[in-house]
Amino acid sequence: MKKAVRIFWRLFIGGFAAFILLIMLANFGVFGKMPSIYDLQNPSILQASEVYAQDGTLMGKYYTERGNRSNVKYRDISRHVVDALVATEDERFYSHSGIDFKSTMRAVFTLGTEGGGSTITQQLALNLFNERASNRAIRVVQKLKEWIIAVKLEKNFTKEEIITLYLNAVPFGNNIYGIRNASRTFFQKEPDRLNVEEAALLIGMLKGNSIYNPVRNPKAALDRRNTVIGQMEVNGKITSADAVRLKALPIKLNYKKLDENTGYAPYFREILKDEIKEALKDVEKPDGGTYTIYNDGLKIYTTINIQMQQYAEEALAQQMTMLQKGINARSDMKNGTVWKGHEKLLEKAIKESDRWKNLEEDGLSDKEIRASFNVKVPMKVFAWNNKREKDTSMTPLDSIKYHLQMEQAGFMAMDPVTGEVRAWVGGISFKTYKNDHVNLKTKRQVGSTIKPLLYTQAMEERGFTPQTECENVAQFFPGSGWVPAGKQCGGGSISMADALAFSKNCATAYIMKQVGPKQFSEFLSRLNIPTPVQPYPSIALGTCDLSMYEMLWAYTIFAGRGFSTKPYAISRIEDRNGNVIKRFDYSVNRKEAVSEVTAYTMARMMQGTVDKGTAKFMRANVGAAEMGGKTGTTDDNADAWFIGYTPQLLAGSWVGFEYTFMRNQGDGSRIARPITEIFFKKVLADKKSGIEKDAKFIKPAELENEINSADIIISDSDPTPGAEGLDQGVGTEEDYQINNNDYIGPESTPVKEDDNKTPAKKDTVSKAAVRKDDNETKPIGAAADDPKKKKGLLKRLFDKKEKN
Repeated sequence: MKKAVRIFWRLFIGGFAAFILLIMLANFGVFGKMPSIYDLQNPSILQASEVYAQDGTLMGKYYTERGNRSNVKYRDISRHVVDALVATEDERFYSHSGIDFKSTMRAVFTLGTEGGGSTITQQLALNLFNERASNRAIRVVQKLKEWIIAVKLEKNFTKEEIITLYLNAVPFGNNIYGIRNASRTFFQKEPDRLNVEEAALLIGMLKGNSIYNPVRNPKAALDRRNTVIGQMEVNGKITSADAVRLKALPIKLNYKKLDENTGYAPYFREILKDEIKEALKDVEKPDGGTYTIYNDGLKIYTTINIQMQQYAEEALAQQMTMLQKGINARSDMKNGTVWKGHEKLLEKAIKESDRWKNLEEDGLSDKEIRASFNVKVPMKVFAWNNKREKDTSMTPLDSIKYHLQMEQAGFMAMDPVTGEVRAWVGGISFKTYKNDHVNLKTKRQVGSTIKPLLYTQAMEERGFTPQTECENVAQFFPGSGWVPAGKQCGGGSISMADALAFSKNCATAYIMKQVGPKQFSEFLSRLNIPTPVQPYPSIALGTCDLSMYEMLWAYTIFAGRGFSTKPYAISRIEDRNGNVIKRFDYSVNRKEAVSEVTAYTMARMMQGTVDKGTAKFMRANVGAAEMGGKTGTTDDNADAWFIGYTPQLLAGSWVGFEYTFMRNQGDGSRIARPITEIFFKKVLADKKSGIEKDAKFIKPAELENEINSADIIISDSDPTPGAEGLDQGVGTEEDYQINNNDYIGPESTPVKEDDNKTPAKKDTVSKAAVRKDDNETKPIGAAADDPKKKKGLLKRLFDKKEKN
């Protein structure tokens, strides 16, 4: 008997020692890295980064599946949620120190048939630092690590903070993470407004977010909800009468899945990603890691003006709806002959489609896949309506043709003096068309919009004035031939002011001959345009490919008093606690390119275009005191441009097809100009926009009493009408727009903001979160000042002092 007792105690003590050793080894990272003290005090709950407009309006978020969450404070969680959670998941939550040995032993002896043994704190440890292992042996080690982390979490956080961290981290299925997103998705309300039955439904989903999803499995979800209500009754959180009443209620949802495409300026937010990544590549987190836009809960403050963004999208939709009606009526579009000779492009589009890739993964042969593209199927396609889509039935091949036959557009607006981007519309529908037609990488031939830059150099370096006479005949360039080639010129001569206003190609070729192709190419480089422009004579007529972004950058010299100013869109970036981690100083992006006198003279001369020239009546239509602008059209009407500006605002629009052979039905004045014109009309009519109708270009001191607008003489009509055939549109506003009574709103949609208020704008730069005073609200993750804790064996074992 004594021998048996000795064996028992040896086994017991040996087993206990082995258990303690195992825990110690796990604690010191033998079985895998353990979170540091910093990690525990600043738990990395994946959190979406948020993009804000100039006025603090939430524009949208960046997130991965697990990062799609918005954190919430404890005070903003319904008490019913907390009661349901504790009653169901961890009845002794407020009395244990991270590990509930009673529940653990019960789970061991019943093999989990009467519930698991994990406390809320252990589940939090799993959600924060691990993913549940499928291998049983690995899961045992993982369980030990959870115990250790749970004890450490209990040391560093109050019970309320642990509840908050847990509810911010847990998954509710279908890529929904955190109580706030779950509450918004299933009930369209904030979590502090959840009633008992709603709270019980959401907490019930935590046992199995797919099995108990009320959308997919309403009966199972109802049963699980009632189980939670029963647990709340047992734990004294509700009365028996309330439990009976609540269990009898049906599930009432207001389900609406959060859409990553919602928000303001979707094209802009997509392009912004790369700029943010570049800006943060050398910024270290307090733990030495690097910030990521998808997980770190950053706040990115931009220069976008929400109202101007809305106006820009409305203007683009208004014009493009009308233009597409004309495109759809074209015989070559209706009968498909537009694709004759371009069949290879169609085949390329077919093989690059998602349908082809999916069927290929399913194991179908190329022949089978290709045949499927000729079979009609139900689908959603882009359409010019408020939803930007419609339901229809067509073959996948016809769908590809249909979408490629949609005319595309791009628009951007900015402050020409500071460089702040105010509006950005990269295309007609971000949901359907991801190609951004504004950004630096998307380049098209710019046509006559480049002419003002050539005229500027002639004025700055060759002594030209607005009244300098220019030969209006084709010019011969040795080694290059005639420019413009094959064009009928009006002959004789024409003033430089008239040549610009009426966009005369032959006179422009004459000016190029005086400046020189090499010198003009170098001048464009001095304007800081990133894309190198080769020194061919034809670049005088805009045969080079540049982006909208670059063209507006170049045009800043006119209203910017001779300074070339790079467009910028980010003012600062904050971490999840509101500390500024990156501030942007863009004063270095302003570079003097031409004299203030030249810039002012060009701005006044360019008013001829919007008063009498190829954009006649535009200034009067928008109501601006002073304005400049230029139309642009490329060969065969492949690209249509218009760039215009007042002293306070610069904007440009482009219209064309993805494939240039489809051609626009008109020039820049008739096709692109209306977008910019409608935009300016809306902005100048809005007194809250900050853009003044009566604003005038600042006259340099050198020109006082020497020059005014009357000194720049522009002919009332084209001196050589119809001679060149490009950018010759002249008429009233009605001549440029077909009457369109169907209002189509902007693509942008508001995003629900956290706490329903504008986020605080702090300027405190810090590498680490700073603890707040007792009378202030502590951020999630801040340790309690003096938590009253029970210290059990494991807690004393791992009770390490905090490092300063």
